[in-house]
Amino acid sequence: MSGLVGRNLLAGAEPDVAEDAGYPDAPPRMGFFTDTSVCIGCKACEVACKEWNAVPEDGLEFTGMSYDNTQGLGADTWRHVAFIEQDKPVGDADSGVRWLMASDVCKHCTHAACLDVCPTGSLFRTEFGTVVVQEDVCNGCGYCVPACPYGVIDQREEDGRVWKCTLCYDRIGDGLEPACAKACPTDSIQYGPLDELRERAAERVGRLHDMGVEDARLYGHDPRDGVGGDGAFFLLLDEPEVYGLPPDPVVTTRDLPSMWRRAGVAAAALAAGAAALFAVHGRPGGGR
Repeated sequence: MSGLVGRNLLAGAEPDVAEDAGYPDAPPRMGFFTDTSVCIGCKACEVACKEWNAVPEDGLEFTGMSYDNTQGLGADTWRHVAFIEQDKPVGDADSGVRWLMASDVCKHCTHAACLDVCPTGSLFRTEFGTVVVQEDVCNGCGYCVPACPYGVIDQREEDGRVWKCTLCYDRIGDGLEPACAKACPTDSIQYGPLDELRERAAERVGRLHDMGVEDARLYGHDPRDGVGGDGAFFLLLDEPEVYGLPPDPVVTTRDLPSMWRRAGVAAAALAAGAAALFAVHGRPGGGR
């Protein structure tokens, strides 16, 4: 874990990720709040994402997973709407079927492990605090794929380069909404300054609790969690595992500083031992 982001995360403080990335006069950190309680599963966000970003088609095979033919996030699916069928009481009924629908996306983590492991600088932090892949710089090493605690980043089979949501970096730079948020007909996907979205989300959870929806909870909003909070967070109606999300995500590179320190100590000890051996015995063959 490197830089101010790592130190602030360990200290429990939320860093200014854009400033730490070298943007002293950065705009407010922008992000997504996805309210799954009003998602209708229309998949307009998936279509808009593909159309705007020229993402190749996929999901044309029958998966047996209801209307969800894309299964999950990947190099060719940057927004994925999950359909989750539950045998659970609905309303006043004692039994019934409940559908949970949720549009998933890259979390644009406060401390993104993918940035730590990328050897080419293909992955970078923008002035909006988001994380973007420069596909023309990516060498296809794939180090970032296992580094992501959410399993978001994926490689395309054709050339091995990685692809993921950019939070429509080209659009937000021109003051426009990301394509998925613009296309969402129910405002399930909301875009804006992250601080404002967190306040709005907390109020929404409070209203749902007042309405008797006790299972409503936020996911990825807390700067004190294992990744320092997400730039794209969610309102869920069940446990994160139900949606295929890790319950306690952690920065996969969090142990790197201690590993490097131990490696440095070991290297210094090895060098000191070699120097001592040389001092005692001299250069091999010396004095002959």
